[in-house]
Amino acid sequence: MSPQLVLLRHPALSPAAEADAAGEHSLRSDELLREVELLMARLAGGDRLERTGVMVQEHLSTGGKRIRARLALSAAAALGAPRARAVGWAAACELLHNATLIHDDIQDGDLIRRGQPTTWVRHGVPQAINAGDLLLMLPFLAVTCDLALEPAVQAGLSRGLAEHAARTVRGQSEEMDLLGGAHLDRVPYLRAVRGKTGGLFALPVEGAALIAGFDEAEARLLGETFTELGVLFQLQDDVLDLYGDKGRGLPGSDLKEGKVSALVVAHLERAPEDRAWLLNLLRAPRDLTPQREIEEAIRRFRASGALHDVLDEIHAITERVRLDPHLAELPALHSLALELATAATAPIRHLWGQR
Repeated sequence: MSPQLVLLRHPALSPAAEADAAGEHSLRSDELLREVELLMARLAGGDRLERTGVMVQEHLSTGGKRIRARLALSAAAALGAPRARAVGWAAACELLHNATLIHDDIQDGDLIRRGQPTTWVRHGVPQAINAGDLLLMLPFLAVTCDLALEPAVQAGLSRGLAEHAARTVRGQSEEMDLLGGAHLDRVPYLRAVRGKTGGLFALPVEGAALIAGFDEAEARLLGETFTELGVLFQLQDDVLDLYGDKGRGLPGSDLKEGKVSALVVAHLERAPEDRAWLLNLLRAPRDLTPQREIEEAIRRFRASGALHDVLDEIHAITERVRLDPHLAELPALHSLALELATAATAPIRHLWGQR
């Protein structure tokens, strides 16, 4: 076992104190993000900048919080590796995430991403698929950029990318099948979320652990502790769609797209008699879904206690992270996980008093 797994347990702190204790390991540290951005742009350009590379650069230039890149950099530092050693890995994680966004926008019919027209809207579906496919390939080039990494580490990083990319695609497919198969229950919903969203939170930490000298089994274990944080992010995203602002205009874009959300699942646990109503709402063509039906869903989800239940689950995940025995042995990584949980819940903090 790696000697880094036998550190003293971290004392119990509030989420804010945990984040402050992380210091240089914090997600807020962005000293190397510029290098990550430049590497992603260079990889997109390739040997000769052509239309696909331009589309990828255009998509990347719309911004985003770069959470996965920040997590890769900070996790490497938290586990004892210089942050600079993880620049290529941070770029790889962020490139893979953005590939899924372009493909998601096509599948969901989303017109806006980060306040800008989506890639398929700008360039058409066929070319957007090409841009997403290029983004799926570039992470494997990114992990070769640090020539100081040992071949075995590079091989482990590439293997992790392939495994988690496959996991993400399977999760996306399962999510899309929830409505078609009328699987509006907790188990299939969480299975899809752990695949689609959770894996892309486990991946940055798993790779950072390899860079820091952990073996593959240890790295996978540490990465999996962050899968639940991916679930937390998805739960808050589901809530934000109806009770916050996702930057997509009117609330309810997920319902209009026919997505089975945590609120849908929680509401049917409380009010199973609404199953037919919800199925009709979710199956209606996006452009034919009246906004008054969305407003009715917002009202019913609150009245039934579904919103309360999802907020409670978000709190429960945060508590599980706080008490996780593997993270407790790695104080800096533990602080980083709690900071990530705090960042995830920030957009819905205004609802916290309603739990």
